[in-house]
Amino acid sequence: MKQSSHRSISIQKFALIFLITALLTVSIGATKPVSAYSDDVWIIPETIDAGYYHTCAIKSNGTVACWGINDNGQSDPPANTFTSINAGGLHTCGIKSDGTLTCWGANLEGQATPPSGSFVQISAGYAHTCGIQSNGTIDCWGSDSYRQSSPPAGTFLHVSGGLSHTCGIKSDGTIACWGRNDNGAATPPAGTFIQVSSGFEYSCGIRSDGTLACWGRNAYGESTPPAGTFIQVSAFSEHTCGIQSNGILICWGRNNSGQATPPANTFTSINAGGLHTCGIKSDGTLACWGSNEYGQSVPPAGSYAPNVISAGGYHTCNRKSDGTLACWGWNEYGASTPPEGNFSQISTGKLHACGIRDDGTLACWGYNSDGQATPPAGIFTQISAGKYHTCGIQSNGILACWGRNDSGQATPPAGTFMQINAGDYHNCGIQSDGTVSCWGWNIEGNTNPPAGTFTQISAGYHTCGIKSDGSLACWGRNSDGQSTPPAGTFTEVSAGTDHTCGIKSDGSLACWGLDNAGQSDPPSVNFSYVSAGFQHSCGIYHNGSITCWGSNEYGQVLFHKLYVPLIIK
Repeated sequence: MKQSSHRSISIQKFALIFLITALLTVSIGATKPVSAYSDDVWIIPETIDAGYYHTCAIKSNGTVACWGINDNGQSDPPANTFTSINAGGLHTCGIKSDGTLTCWGANLEGQATPPSGSFVQISAGYAHTCGIQSNGTIDCWGSDSYRQSSPPAGTFLHVSGGLSHTCGIKSDGTIACWGRNDNGAATPPAGTFIQVSSGFEYSCGIRSDGTLACWGRNAYGESTPPAGTFIQVSAFSEHTCGIQSNGILICWGRNNSGQATPPANTFTSINAGGLHTCGIKSDGTLACWGSNEYGQSVPPAGSYAPNVISAGGYHTCNRKSDGTLACWGWNEYGASTPPEGNFSQISTGKLHACGIRDDGTLACWGYNSDGQATPPAGIFTQISAGKYHTCGIQSNGILACWGRNDSGQATPPAGTFMQINAGDYHNCGIQSDGTVSCWGWNIEGNTNPPAGTFTQISAGYHTCGIKSDGSLACWGRNSDGQSTPPAGTFTEVSAGTDHTCGIKSDGSLACWGLDNAGQSDPPSVNFSYVSAGFQHSCGIYHNGSITCWGSNEYGQVLFHKLYVPLIIK
């Protein structure tokens, strides 16, 4: 089944309910602010953030990588796991997995000395920092020369620190700003908003109807936003970038270093820095552009945290930003009752699921007829649950499989692997050289992969993979056309039992194969992630919200939580 190890992100509980039509339209519609910490909404926190001359991002295992200038230690993160990260002028702050804060880098004004307590959001300005505590109130520290660290009373949903001013969205959806008010930077417009981002002497926000409003300094056009509907906006120095509802990125304002000239890709996250910009593309890879004077636009190799959801046989699981898991659907064997604790990855099989804890060890739960939910000891970097067996990549790159082995599916080959995907009775993996190796049941050719190098692989009763040129190749069972992919280039593919779904390069979703329960009939909108199960599928829109379609016999489709994006800088 579709594994989730190369697409994992933390998802954090927060406080804003969107109308259900947002799920169907992608463009953000009207909002209804509610009391601060509803159980009905989780928000995707910031996993990449561009500071003035440095950048930090949360990797798939929860640790932080930083690059760029390091004259004040702002690019030397501590060895913790994080759920959110925010880079300021010369310092960086993050929310650790336990909800507490830690900061590093320049601390002349006390901006890197956070208070104690539990926080749900953090925003680092140039020389001050603000965060929203678990009770919804704001605490700020660092420079207060213009009262930018003196927030008003009340509860807030979102806060963003600029150069010498700060803005936040209050519980009623209106914006409050405080601090330096040159050019009107601390005088926000009326109306309700779903996101705000503060730059040096200006701010931009997304209104409840998805349109943009900017106010304050406009020397380079940074406060003159384009028309259209947006799902994210990021302002920093003198340029601004926003992701439109179709996933396409637009930047405006100063462009002396190319910071406002983004690549032609679809994005799920964007963050504007001083003279550079970084974002997470729809395929989960990082892209940076603009000034590279200090290496801030050259991210290190690694897997960074994109959106994830894993659809199993009759249940679905997702990882929240506090590291805990949420599962829904059939629960007769406990497959939808995940263990407590923090996890970095999750993968669902037919009636069981497995996850990688933050310390790299495994936990499995649910149906255990053949030992598929009894994992070995050791440290793992990837996990994939099949029908009645499970496979994982250990920290040395070697595979381990356990559970049913009647077709050899739990007897992996030697060698090191970059990716593994467990199907119903067979497995396929991408080896270190990019070629594919498959083993297990081969009655319909599903372990006979084509030659060539691949970037992603997914196994069901059949197998599909994305080749290095972006085209798809499928092999194995084809009774319902599930192994006959459409033409075009793809960024994501997921093979279910008898159907397949893939995300094209333009962000649109295509599904093919068996459609007896509507599992191959997705909404006609753009997606950043997809997971095909037995008779249902789930996907994540570019705005971070989740939708599922197909069979709902056990509640595996009727997902009532809404995920919305949050980009802070």
